[in-house]
Amino acid sequence: MSQIFEKTKKGSEFHQAITDCRSYFWLVFLFSIVTNLLILAFPIYMLQVYDRVLTTAHADTLLMLTVIVGGALLLMAIIDGLRSAMTLRIGGWLVDRLGPVFLASNVRAHLAGGPTTANPIADLTTIRNFVSTQGLTFFCDSPWVPVFVIIIWLIHPYLGMLAAAAAVILFLISLLNDAATRSLLKKAGDVNAFAVSDADAAVRNAEVVASMGMMTALIERWQTNHLSVLDYLRRAGERGGALVALTKFIRLFAQVGVLGLGALLVIRGELTAGAMIACSILLGRALAPVEMAMGAWKNFTQSRLAYNRLKLQLETYPTPAARTKLPPPTGHLSVRSLSFESGGHKILKDVSFRVEPGDAVAVIGPSAAGKSTLCRLLVGLTAPSEGEVRLDDSLIHHWDPKDLGPHIGYLPQTVELFSGTVKENIGRMTVGDDEAVIKAAGLAHAHDMIQHLPQGYDTVIGVGSVGLSSGQRQRIGLARAVYGNPKFIVLDEPNANLDQAGESALAAAIAELKSRGASIIMVGHRPSTLSEATKVLLLKEGRVQMFGPRDEVLAKLREASAAKAENRSLSAKPSAANLV
Repeated sequence: MSQIFEKTKKGSEFHQAITDCRSYFWLVFLFSIVTNLLILAFPIYMLQVYDRVLTTAHADTLLMLTVIVGGALLLMAIIDGLRSAMTLRIGGWLVDRLGPVFLASNVRAHLAGGPTTANPIADLTTIRNFVSTQGLTFFCDSPWVPVFVIIIWLIHPYLGMLAAAAAVILFLISLLNDAATRSLLKKAGDVNAFAVSDADAAVRNAEVVASMGMMTALIERWQTNHLSVLDYLRRAGERGGALVALTKFIRLFAQVGVLGLGALLVIRGELTAGAMIACSILLGRALAPVEMAMGAWKNFTQSRLAYNRLKLQLETYPTPAARTKLPPPTGHLSVRSLSFESGGHKILKDVSFRVEPGDAVAVIGPSAAGKSTLCRLLVGLTAPSEGEVRLDDSLIHHWDPKDLGPHIGYLPQTVELFSGTVKENIGRMTVGDDEAVIKAAGLAHAHDMIQHLPQGYDTVIGVGSVGLSSGQRQRIGLARAVYGNPKFIVLDEPNANLDQAGESALAAAIAELKSRGASIIMVGHRPSTLSEATKVLLLKEGRVQMFGPRDEVLAKLREASAAKAENRSLSAKPSAANLV
């Protein structure tokens, strides 16, 4: 396998997976050796029947030869079946082993804002299909092409020359097929990824698309990309199809040539009839891997492209190294000189503050002040350009996400729920403890709302199932955020889609979380957040303008607002000079 594709980076999951499979690849190769050796039984049988049995008329010899060949062919069939079963298992194991790795890598790439593989599982499936079908066996059988050609050569040099010429011509056509179709197939794959991405985006934003009349434009955009894909595939198919047809002609004509030349040699007395038939069978077997390559070359090319995409992504966004398991956090948050830059623009600049357990900090400020970016940095979704975020005096990125995750609650601005039941979504897509799920829903004041759904906590939500309003999604998202009594909770605009009853429920939930000793960061200006805040952080143009106890900060803001109003009033009065 490591010889088929480009070498992977040593130490990567790809390298380790291939290393773990190496013994099984060697076993497949061993099975291929035995299969190709046993296949010689058939031409030997024909050679003996034509040259000995028919001339001597010994029925006992024929019976014994038939029994021996039957046993050899039966053993060959068994080993070939085992080889096929093994390649199927290897392909399935690779997807099972590497699927979670690439899903996690795709998430990291998305969080980093970098390019992602459109569907890593689809790329892995492409590789699995190549390994599980005739792709891997082709590379095991192809070394036998020269062996069979040499055997034919040993029977008669003229027949060997013909077999060698046919094999070389077919091999060159295989290379030509790759050169003629590789770039077209790559372009088709790239454009198809854009088309699929556009189609997914249209579905995700169905309300915007339908309400603003964007459907026609999006359909035309998709059709343009799809037609380009079809054009690339058509051109690649036409080129490949013509070469495959030429390959079949050459293979069949080569077998005809072996029989014709063999018959001429038999007439001259340089070859026996049995040898002629045996050479025809051997030539068919020798050319089979080459013809197989022509038929499977498209799959090989697609597999290699998929492999290169996955390898590049894993090298760009590798799996983080294992970290020492730290004790559960208590909620002490320290932010020091935090800055974040993106696209040459500094979104946050030298932000510093502290939060103690039981504190609820309301982060306020105008649009584009960096509030949502701050939330992402606090929960470790993004690494800061400068400065640090510490939880219990440990850098946030020193924690293993799977260990820290249960102790953090996060409610983003846009709440996305997964396909599954309400219970599964609140329980963070785990089996979940029923009592803990109901407690979280009660804490978020979402229990009564959930009980009014068709199946209560067992209601299936997500794609193709029961839809929820924005407010319902937000309350379920809040329940998910507080599931398991996390000690550090970040809520980004938690009341953006809530009505008055929802805001009252949110205020009650924040009060309860404070009493439990959780540290809370919440973005918003509404009374439901400010009323329960113990501190206020004012951000403006990425800098901290004010930070302190709620009442003090709000009093300063009122004084500043009154001063601005007075200045505007004075500037609006006509001066004495103007009156004159």
